[in-house]
Amino acid sequence: MSAPRVVLASNNAKKLAELRRILEPLVPGIQVLGLGDFPAYDEPAETEPTFEGNALIKARACLQVTGLPSLADDSGLCVDALNGMPGVLSARWSGVPRSEGGDAANNRLLLSQLSEVPDERRTARFRCAMALCTPDGREIVEQGEMTGRILAAEHGGGGFGYDPLFAADGYDVSTAELPPAEKDRISHRGKALTAMAPVIVEVLG
Repeated sequence: MSAPRVVLASNNAKKLAELRRILEPLVPGIQVLGLGDFPAYDEPAETEPTFEGNALIKARACLQVTGLPSLADDSGLCVDALNGMPGVLSARWSGVPRSEGGDAANNRLLLSQLSEVPDERRTARFRCAMALCTPDGREIVEQGEMTGRILAAEHGGGGFGYDPLFAADGYDVSTAELPPAEKDRISHRGKALTAMAPVIVEVLG
């Protein structure tokens, strides 16, 4: 019998590696594919105002193209001093594409916006909505959150996105400095995936 397969609707290699680390021990034998394993298609615009809505947009499109159970997440950083922004705009906060150095540009912009904000008001949270769409028409969304604060400078070379600027509650280091297994245990995406794992087991039989 062939291994069960699920597709992550992403071209982000670091996100795919993170998902495999989290999901493979929870769903033994699963084969986690990415968009790079399929012919390219026009990915839909993320036009919804919520993480859940955008995750469903991406998962539905992936299912339509691949015909396989499709996972998609929409995640972002919500900073209290910025009224919850960048939120769903996190990946494109600076307007610079990730392929052209968008992560670094986003971090520079965030530090600039918080330059006058004292430490006690730099609270924030990472949020994740993880959507699963299946060939039989099921659509399931699970949520995860990691609370913490924004640091005054980048630290660490692990992770991606805003990880070098974010310290989770109870930690004195950034999430970019944590061992991958430790980050997975506390992260917003790890929590959403852990909640989704039993659903995937049921779907893949």
